[in-house]
Amino acid sequence: MQIFNVQGMTCGHCVRAVTDAIKGEDPAAEVQIDLAKGEVAVQSQLAADQIIGLIVEEGYTAKMA
Repeated sequence: MQIFNVQGMTCGHCVRAVTDAIKGEDPAAEVQIDLAKGEVAVQSQLAADQIIGLIVEEGYTAKMA
């Protein structure tokens, strides 16, 4: 499980956008998002930098926790 700190997520649409972006690259990925903490937990075959890139493409700031 990889944990990322993500800034800019504020609502359900944000959660859906980030989840769909990651699952678009890895349909088997498990994505858990905690809006209050600004954390995204991902269990995936994707590398951390790939996941960060996908989150950034959606318009958010992301880094490893």
